[in-house]
Amino acid sequence: MGGMRTRLASFVPALDWLRTYRRSDLAADTLAGAIVAVLLVPQAMAYAMLAGLPPEVGLYASIAPLVLYALLGTSRTLSVGPVAVVSLLVASGLAQFGALEPSEALGLAALLALAVGVVQLGMGLLRAGFLVNFLSHPVVSGFTSAAALVIAFSQVEHLLGISVPRGHAPWESITGTLARVPDANPTALAVGALALVLLVLHPRLSAPWLERRGAPDWLQALVPRAAPLFVVVLGTLAAFTLGLPERAGLAIVGAIPSVLPRPSLPTLDMSALKQLATTVMAISLVGFLESYAVAQTLATRRRESIDGSQELVALGVANLGSALFGGYPVTGGFSRSMVNFGAGARTGVASIVTAALVLLTLIALTPLLFYLPRAVLAAIIIVAVLPLVDLAAARRAWSYSRADGAALIVTFVAVFVLGVELGIILGVVFSLVVYLSRSSRPHLAVVGRVGDSEHFRNVERHAVQTSDGLLAIRIDESLYFGNVRNLEQRIHERVAADPKLRQVLLIASGINFVDVTGLECLELCATTLARAGVDLHLAEVKGPVMDRLERSGFVDQLGRDHFHLSTHEAFGKLGAQPEQAVVE
Repeated sequence: MGGMRTRLASFVPALDWLRTYRRSDLAADTLAGAIVAVLLVPQAMAYAMLAGLPPEVGLYASIAPLVLYALLGTSRTLSVGPVAVVSLLVASGLAQFGALEPSEALGLAALLALAVGVVQLGMGLLRAGFLVNFLSHPVVSGFTSAAALVIAFSQVEHLLGISVPRGHAPWESITGTLARVPDANPTALAVGALALVLLVLHPRLSAPWLERRGAPDWLQALVPRAAPLFVVVLGTLAAFTLGLPERAGLAIVGAIPSVLPRPSLPTLDMSALKQLATTVMAISLVGFLESYAVAQTLATRRRESIDGSQELVALGVANLGSALFGGYPVTGGFSRSMVNFGAGARTGVASIVTAALVLLTLIALTPLLFYLPRAVLAAIIIVAVLPLVDLAAARRAWSYSRADGAALIVTFVAVFVLGVELGIILGVVFSLVVYLSRSSRPHLAVVGRVGDSEHFRNVERHAVQTSDGLLAIRIDESLYFGNVRNLEQRIHERVAADPKLRQVLLIASGINFVDVTGLECLELCATTLARAGVDLHLAEVKGPVMDRLERSGFVDQLGRDHFHLSTHEAFGKLGAQPEQAVVE
């Protein structure tokens, strides 16, 4: 019975914290959930607009997914819902279909959520979360920085009160927007600019003011982060009382349905799914990577643990729930999760409270948002995404490694030139090519003994003692098909350059894996060196590598006495005379 309960809790982590849930937890979770809801409602509507969808779709995607993740996720404070980068990917995916009717866009967005849910759920069940390891930090940093700028530029048309056809590549939309600047609506520009100023200044001014006044902690957490809500209220009141839509042509949100759609699966259009395949994979991987990074960061602060595979399952089910209720793809958001954590959330109940308040807003308060200016939502998006532009990461990557810096730059430029999906694919491919290039030329170090110690170091870096007739080489890379030819050539070059050599010692402390081609290379090296009167020895072979070499028969073929536990032992047994190496 206990084993079954444990297995069930591993799939539904909420059962674990529900067993120890206390009344004080409910008070903390309720407050945190309410604070996040204040932030989420305007953000969700703005991000839906960014995705090219009606604002209410953002609210649809902020109800069921939050509840499902709260039950199945291993993070107790991650806030799931619409986020900027995923919304941009959705917009890019829908742009492939050209001009769409609202009903078509809604159907495709829900289909995207369904496909992403299936992919993430499948990855989680197969424990395939390792795939996100192929998204290196420079690639992710280049992608998010470029995506943030693309998102910000995409909202300029709403700030200017103009309409710009979306190009497939971001630069096409940017140039189209710049060409329409002379047609800007002065009222929209004024409203948007004022909203930007308030969004930037409100947190910076209100936080220290509340702290000086000794305000309660919950109020200090709520007011600075409620800037989007304040701007929405002010913008809506101004548009209504001044009659700006009728008198100045200010674009507003308009009527928002006050009901949650009935649960239904989106139409399975295989042709559309094929066209959206790249977008589905990009959202699945990027969304999980962003969510997992945030969840891991928050869990570390409380000494909790995150299960990557279960996170994929939870996100997958959350996206299935979004598809079922007319939403679009979701993932864990950085800013909302940090607010949730900072406001004192203790369990997933906080997200359930947030979902309940979003549902209440959808049912009872959406008529009040009829006059909400689109320029205000655009300002909210711009202020939210600009911090994602990380110039410091670019400088650090370039100064530390030109290859990593180049990967960041290539991804950044490719997102602008080719589009977000192809941009990140090119960044991943470039990173893999760089890695293969590095590993195809493994670092080899000829080593000698440091004084009378048991330590051995590179002869080019330290004053060490070498042994006459013995060449000791440390290989700092696993042996696989991509680098064995280079290794073989360099060993033979060194042997040919020294006719006195009688023994070659390969120090395998840096070898974690030897594939079949690597095994054949070792066999060939042993045979070729033997014909030249040189014995091959290996030292410090790791257990898993040794197991494979034994199963292949190579250990018996070379001779077990040719394998040494340490370099020190090998030097002692081989018994060559030491000579002082000169370091230049």
